[in-house]
Amino acid sequence: MNSKVPIEHNKPVVIWLLAVCTLIFCMVVLGGVTRLTNSGLSMVEWEPIMGIIPPINASEWQDTFSKYQQSPEYQKINRGMSLDQFKSIFYFEYAHRVLGRLIGLAFLLPFIYFLLRKKISARMVPKMIIMFILGGLQGVLGWYMVKSGLVHNPHVSQYRLTAHLLAAICIYSYILWVAMGMLWDNTANTAIEGFNRLRVFSLTITALIVLMIISGGFVAGTRAGLAFNTFPLMNGQIIPEGLFSMSPVYLNFFENLLTIQFNHRLLAYALFISIPVLWFFVQKSQCQQRTRKIAHLFMLMLGIQVSLGISTLLFHVPVALAATHQAGALVLLTLSLLLNHEFRKAPAHNA
Repeated sequence: MNSKVPIEHNKPVVIWLLAVCTLIFCMVVLGGVTRLTNSGLSMVEWEPIMGIIPPINASEWQDTFSKYQQSPEYQKINRGMSLDQFKSIFYFEYAHRVLGRLIGLAFLLPFIYFLLRKKISARMVPKMIIMFILGGLQGVLGWYMVKSGLVHNPHVSQYRLTAHLLAAICIYSYILWVAMGMLWDNTANTAIEGFNRLRVFSLTITALIVLMIISGGFVAGTRAGLAFNTFPLMNGQIIPEGLFSMSPVYLNFFENLLTIQFNHRLLAYALFISIPVLWFFVQKSQCQQRTRKIAHLFMLMLGIQVSLGISTLLFHVPVALAATHQAGALVLLTLSLLLNHEFRKAPAHNA
């Protein structure tokens, strides 16, 4: 017996899930801007409920600023900052936290409504609950990340920052995947010649994109993008000296600025080669027209993302370019997931 709710019946639920994905997308970009503007440590307290209310009058602003003045970041980096300057960084972090709470409400309230109206099948309920739990844990992980910079060294741990970023894209990907499973089937491609090869190749590229995003997290967390601002050479070399100057060797991948940026470039080269190859195979196959169109968009976005990455590097990481580059990575991941769904093995009713 097919337990899947009919696709037409699922449209409001799909729209809701895609809207949540859009909010998460904005959250990731805003998080990048918060980091790029050095605003992430401006709120030194975590108040999940009352924290949604910002300072309103002069007394409350002064109290909030006084708490920040006791933090290591103010004492060691921003000493002498005025209240107006503090407000300029406070609002980025405040907006980031409020958006996180709004995402929680945007998920929970419609979920309760759809559940009561029986628009979500019993089989889908556990998936929705997992989404909500992951979102709550992401909030806790965000505060755990911020706490790493509220100590003697006022610098957010690149490990925690990358974990926070990775968790966000995992939640985004999971919700998007479930929504796609409710929106359309993928039966048209399963019988084509070379289906399994295309499927494995597409999944491999998605894994490379995720690794690329993870490496980007380490680039951001260590500010490696502010070093070696030439392309295609680094320090005048294709393979620069000092890639493994740290001991033990594995630390170079996470703490050596040269190695971190080199690995980010290396993954970009891998994608620059592999995505066009996948596009070629898709166009040569008997895939349905929708799959071909997604592959075209994938190729287009690759060109845009590579251009954004090079520009961000050469112009020494301006906020607008860097934030757009981060958004581009998520768009590239989205298109990769769409292609993965086109080559999914499971039948549509197991979405």
